[in-house]
Amino acid sequence: MLSSKARWDIGHAEESQVEELCSKLGLEPLIARLLVLRNVQTVEEAELFLNGGKDHFHDPFLLDGLRAAVDRIKQAITNQELIRIYGDYDADGVSSTSLMAHLLQGLNARYDTYIPHRVREGYGLNRNAIDLAKDQGVSLLITVDTGISAWEEVQYIHELGMDVIVTDHHEPPERLPDAVAVINPKKPGCPYPFKQLAGVGVALKLAHALLGRLPDELLEIAAIGTVADLMPLIGENRLIVKLGLERMQTSAYPGIRALLSIAGVDRKEVSAYHIGFALAPRINASGRLECADDAVKLLLTKDPEEAERIARELDDLNKERQRLVEEMTQEALVMAEEKRANGQDKVIVVAKENWNVGVVGIVASKIVDAFYRPALVLSIDPQTGWAKGSARSIAGFDMYKALTSCQEYLDHFGGHRAAAGMTLKREDLEIFTIKLNDLAEEWLEEEDFIPILKADAACSLSDVPISCIEGLGKLAPFGMSNPTPKFVFTDMMLEDNRIMGKEKQHLKLVLSQTQNELKSSVEAVGFSKGDLTDFIAPASRLRVLGELSINEWNGTRKPQIIMHDLHIPHLQVFDWRGTPKPVARIQALMDGTASRKELGGKPPAIVLFEEKDAKPYFAENALADSCPIWFVHTEGNLEPGNELANHLDFEEVHDMVLYTAPRSLSSLQSVLRQASGLMRCYAVFAEAGGESGGAIPSRDMFKQMYSLLLQQGEWDLQNRGVLQAFSKRSGLSPAMIEFMIRVFEELEFVERQENRIILCKTPVKRDLGTSRILQQREQRQEVEAISMYSTSKELVEWITKQLEQPIYKLEEMK
Repeated sequence: MLSSKARWDIGHAEESQVEELCSKLGLEPLIARLLVLRNVQTVEEAELFLNGGKDHFHDPFLLDGLRAAVDRIKQAITNQELIRIYGDYDADGVSSTSLMAHLLQGLNARYDTYIPHRVREGYGLNRNAIDLAKDQGVSLLITVDTGISAWEEVQYIHELGMDVIVTDHHEPPERLPDAVAVINPKKPGCPYPFKQLAGVGVALKLAHALLGRLPDELLEIAAIGTVADLMPLIGENRLIVKLGLERMQTSAYPGIRALLSIAGVDRKEVSAYHIGFALAPRINASGRLECADDAVKLLLTKDPEEAERIARELDDLNKERQRLVEEMTQEALVMAEEKRANGQDKVIVVAKENWNVGVVGIVASKIVDAFYRPALVLSIDPQTGWAKGSARSIAGFDMYKALTSCQEYLDHFGGHRAAAGMTLKREDLEIFTIKLNDLAEEWLEEEDFIPILKADAACSLSDVPISCIEGLGKLAPFGMSNPTPKFVFTDMMLEDNRIMGKEKQHLKLVLSQTQNELKSSVEAVGFSKGDLTDFIAPASRLRVLGELSINEWNGTRKPQIIMHDLHIPHLQVFDWRGTPKPVARIQALMDGTASRKELGGKPPAIVLFEEKDAKPYFAENALADSCPIWFVHTEGNLEPGNELANHLDFEEVHDMVLYTAPRSLSSLQSVLRQASGLMRCYAVFAEAGGESGGAIPSRDMFKQMYSLLLQQGEWDLQNRGVLQAFSKRSGLSPAMIEFMIRVFEELEFVERQENRIILCKTPVKRDLGTSRILQQREQRQEVEAISMYSTSKELVEWITKQLEQPIYKLEEMK
């Protein structure tokens, strides 16, 4: 077996809706099914989803307050007032600021931009920045991606004689700022039909209203902020990103061209994925580590050389950000392990002095990825004692609700179900952590700590030819609320298993499936899953959840699965016979990250048939102290061989290494049947142990040998010539002759006197079958047939068959 790392949730689409989309729009059944699963259920919705364009944007003036905003901005432009665009330091805030700057520049307005410093000023409007605006002659502030909660700051702006227009998309509080206009589709009473615009989307609507047309030229900037802020790619957001990506392929902005180039993205292939994982991190790095002004300059510049210079600087900052995140993550993971060891394992809270507050949210996400627990990472200011941090959560645990329940310990906090930020005193961290863990204990079940992976459908390889995979592109751009389609494939036969990558960190499988006597094969790639290779046996049948893509190489196009998770539902048997260094291979089995997760902290159990087998293999070996060892006696009884085995029930063993060869099949069968929880069995069978089985003499051979002894009378064992003569006359090998004489001696047909073999004068009549020596050879022959001479397929089938047999109690067998 191989456990899946997540709970698989396979979507179910209403067949009548699928059939209607197929018949009315001529869609392939799979595409129609995927649309229905994305809540696109009517013909009109599907038509808009697939073919929507510039004509499908809503009237911007449906946004409450937009008319007043347009009038005030036009007045400021006419009077040449100084307008300040006040943004935020993340990618949405940078995009929003840049979009508004391009707009005002095109309208010949007097304007400048201001983004607060993340560390020195924090999020949102602040009084020092407001005082600075007053001193510098600003008469109108326009906030973008911020301001909806800044009631007091807006009031202060009015007291200083300036006006403010608030554009935002965050959840509005009960008391809204008293501004010239507050533009937010989520504002109570706002009739705008689409509520999920990003901050840059709201800025785009303001631009649309001011220009009296959809500003096509600003769509690619709007696309960056929409994707980067993880907005759902449905409705107008989908239109913004789809059209923005089209324009980005031939971008007129030197900054975007330079950013794509430095990230190694082909403009012709740019997608929402590239925005999220190539452009956005570099834009965000500016605000995380320094000041976001450089990112704004990049999106505003018309000079290609300046754009290249800034793009390189942002790339360097992003590399520094990555280094910092890796360093902090390693520290945080060690601290998280300590927290879990102390029982605080439901919600992980880690804090340290002088951690960079700009990346604590990323580190929190890394902890969630590692443990699938809600995680909070905080940086403590050693001077003030304040701890400031970010939280990331899991499905089922509402982080904002949890922080609300703990607000007595918090100076301030904000966020939503999945992510939040907070500030509290150092001395309250311990009680705060305890309270969060108590809430998780109350709210969550055990299964809530297993991640969920959603798949759109279960299908076979024959259902998704290359033409079908190409058709999936109709659903792009992919992102939040419109994820890349994922599929489950079952009963896949393994044809090849290898690792790839510079550090051998990736897994590459070749899988096949036969349906209606037609065999289909596909390559499946699992990034960062390389150390699962030793958990996948050659004869395995796999279930795989992943995305479909097309791999192009040397002009050949083949379907490919990008694996997100895999599962092997049956016992696996690994043929490790003949492995040069089995101890090293067992150690390697325990070392990888994925391996440790799969083993669940339980090292493989090592089975040695007879205690003497331990000496040549484990006398001075680390495995003797790191793995439970069991000795198996001839009758199949198990005896713990070290302290680890003393504290482990053999029925709980998931991974078992049959290290030495058994002395009998019955002892091997007994061990296998006692390991009722076995998931993986590794057959090493090092050394046969004792003499080799060899051939079994027939009854006629024994008769022939006895006749020769009668003729000889007695045999001087030191006379090898007699042995050679016996061998020549009988056609039996010397080894066979010596074995048969040992049987005769045991049955008292002959006796040994010093170095002579003499026939007994009155031997007792005994059946040959009662000879223990003969029985042992027969048993060894049976054992060797399985442990030494069987093919891998035969070995797997035999071991699997034993585990399918019922286990009877000794009393029931009498």
